[in-house]
Amino acid sequence: MKAKPVITESKEIEEFVDSVKFDVAGLVPAVVQDVENNEVLMVAWMNRESLKRSLESGRTWFYSRSREALWLKGETSGNCQYIREVRSDCDGDTLLFQVEQLGVACHLGTRSCFSHVVGSVADEVKAESIVADLYALIGERQRSLPEGSYTAKLFQSGRGRIAQKVGEEAVEVVVAAMQDNHSELVEETADLLYHLLVLLVECGTSPEEIREKLAERRQ
Repeated sequence: MKAKPVITESKEIEEFVDSVKFDVAGLVPAVVQDVENNEVLMVAWMNRESLKRSLESGRTWFYSRSREALWLKGETSGNCQYIREVRSDCDGDTLLFQVEQLGVACHLGTRSCFSHVVGSVADEVKAESIVADLYALIGERQRSLPEGSYTAKLFQSGRGRIAQKVGEEAVEVVVAAMQDNHSELVEETADLLYHLLVLLVECGTSPEEIREKLAERRQ
């Protein structure tokens, strides 16, 4: 995944920044959205400088009102955002950034800062969201290693054991498929995907990188 300037000409950058209606504090809200599925990931503030840096670098820069300082998304966490499109609303006082998200967007470890559902009429949760949330949870288990956690025990056992479990679960999937056992196939596939995510976390590889590679092959 690469960062690319959103606007290449400095004159065009200045013109766009000048067109934005910053508030009395010199700030504008920036909504960040996943370019693949339009999921809203977070909302933060930008000033003129952070907006210019975002456009020039192709990565999201924000302004922290509490620290009164600029900050680059993912600089310490590694959960970077690569900008693919920028829009302003009809009044010019709100910005929309469509990004490719590496890792999770929320500092609490969830894919989106809007993961707390107050009410919903939706019957299904997207598989991609489930994978991202599970990956984030597994990452949290790796960091905290809570006592009694099976995931923590896997990490403590080392990469070799984790890889072995992936192999064992893959065999179970094949056996279930060959026996034409639908319920077992579903069960074993879920086990395989879970252990595969554990291995990806252990190796420092994200589902987004896998998705990007699959997207390349689809073309």
